[in-house]
Amino acid sequence: MSQGQVLISALKSQLKAHGKTYLDVAQHLNLSHASVKRLFSDETISLSRLESICDMIDITLSDLVFSMSIKSNKIDKLSITQEQKIADDLLLLLVTVCVINGFTYENLLDKYTITEHELIQKLAKLDKLKIIDLLPGNRFKLLITKNFAWLPDGPIQRFFLQRVQEEFFSSRFNQSTEKLIVVNGLLSLGSNAELQKKMQKLSNEFVEHKQQDTSLAMEERAGSTMVLALRQWNSNLFKDIEQK
Repeated sequence: MSQGQVLISALKSQLKAHGKTYLDVAQHLNLSHASVKRLFSDETISLSRLESICDMIDITLSDLVFSMSIKSNKIDKLSITQEQKIADDLLLLLVTVCVINGFTYENLLDKYTITEHELIQKLAKLDKLKIIDLLPGNRFKLLITKNFAWLPDGPIQRFFLQRVQEEFFSSRFNQSTEKLIVVNGLLSLGSNAELQKKMQKLSNEFVEHKQQDTSLAMEERAGSTMVLALRQWNSNLFKDIEQK
């Protein structure tokens, strides 16, 4: 399947997921129903029309490209069992995170006190988990999409919450490379949902910047973590003085 076919297939899937039909697209583009069907069948949708259709269903072209990657038989998440195998092996977790973030075989040996034998073992496990395709010469190709993410409340996320969150939030967040924003207020369900959409878009932008920076030398990049959280929640601090 050509890239154009994959892109159109991804667009069709997005339209279906948002409950939209060719007729909706026709009305939005001010075209006839037959013309829209022809655009999709001939794969001749212009960039401006692609952007317009994406606007109609409130996604970006980047979102569409992400979904296109999924259509290319790459994975965007692991199973609970796969994540658990990684979470149970601290060295494997380190190698996994580094590989996902663009480290090469040589980068890993330069940065960490890991032997070649240990590293090859861990890369072989990632190959078995279908995260990478291990190639001759200890090279490897990622088999995950650009928007790969750990499972919500999955083994890796729970590992982070149990082992890393205290260390992460121990910073004063007063350096030029750090920022912490905490706001609270009363929100409707609609506002909450809208903010979640924007959080996802910001997450996608993080991934885009990570991809753009892969062309830079390793010493020009630094490990960076962004945590976005939103929930309906009240602290127990004032529970005793709440009205019953």
